[in-house]
Amino acid sequence: VSGLPAVRTWAEYRRRAAQMIMAANSGTVAAGKLQDPLYGIPVVQIQLNPDGSIRNLDFMRQSKVGPETNNLALQAIRRVTSFGPVSNLPQPWQFNETFLYNDARKFQLRTIVEGL
Repeated sequence: VSGLPAVRTWAEYRRRAAQMIMAANSGTVAAGKLQDPLYGIPVVQIQLNPDGSIRNLDFMRQSKVGPETNNLALQAIRRVTSFGPVSNLPQPWQFNETFLYNDARKFQLRTIVEGL
């Protein structure tokens, strides 16, 4: 991770972080078009240390219909040990990610789906 190029904006950082989450969880990533309605949509705030390691995870929104997806989202994030340094970005060093779960408990990330 230390070899990652520095990013200039939080938008670039979020895209890279989303790609890292999906790569670390390839067996649980949903392919193709998302189902409607989705099974669970937890939104997690990821707070980082200057080196890009996780300082804290907090829910901005928990899924009530598919409550097990809340824990699955936290596990998916924790599989990435570091998202790369953030010390060059403005504080607070945090961002939100929205997990879009289908009935098979496989996910896509809003950042990737919507090209944020």
